[in-house]
Amino acid sequence: MAHPGERLDHLLSRLGYCSRSEVRDLLREGRVLADGMPLRKASVKVDPASLQVDDEALDHPYPLYVLYHKPLGKVCAHDDPRAIYQDFPPRWRYRRPSFSSVGRLDRETSGVLLLTDDGDWLHRWTSPRYAIPRRYRVLLQNPLRGDEAAILASGTLLLEGESSPCKAAQMTPLSAVELRLTLYEGRYHEVRRIFAALDNRVLSLHREAFGPFTLGDLASGQWRELTENEWREEGESWSGNPL
Repeated sequence: MAHPGERLDHLLSRLGYCSRSEVRDLLREGRVLADGMPLRKASVKVDPASLQVDDEALDHPYPLYVLYHKPLGKVCAHDDPRAIYQDFPPRWRYRRPSFSSVGRLDRETSGVLLLTDDGDWLHRWTSPRYAIPRRYRVLLQNPLRGDEAAILASGTLLLEGESSPCKAAQMTPLSAVELRLTLYEGRYHEVRRIFAALDNRVLSLHREAFGPFTLGDLASGQWRELTENEWREEGESWSGNPL
């Protein structure tokens, strides 16, 4: 997090404006102001709230907390032309710490995805200690047999290649081939592997909720910033009680 008293060159490079050496060019051209006055030294310590670059306030000098409706076909990697990061302001790709997804959704999964550049916050939401619920809507290739909900609730289902069973999960059938599933862990491709272990195949997968976060009316590919109440208070209430 940026604090008053941070060196100007460090601050601007950390926020993706330029490299530390390029800050001097901005200063020489009079493009960096503090309280309306041009700055001349890259080493000066500044309050981010007082700064303007090219007559605009700094772009999010404090950590980002974002809720995103991930569309199908996008991936959570940074170095892929199909990356989700193409949907965000270009400067955010150069922030340090990096602006990253809280966990991942694969290319064929849509729905709720959180992103941040606050490492501690990211860790709280991904740590298995906190068992954050993840709710999915699932469409299957074959009709349900009828015993799936009991098997998932038992916490005994062992996935291929795993040595420990899945945590107990909650399943609600919606039709013969559609259901809602709430998991309390985030294993690799877990939903698809669960139904493969149950002799079925997932045709479509959408994450409806991650902890308290839902999409509301957020359209596919759109995002919004979390309010301070959402990222601070809800974060503490949902991820503050480790198992």
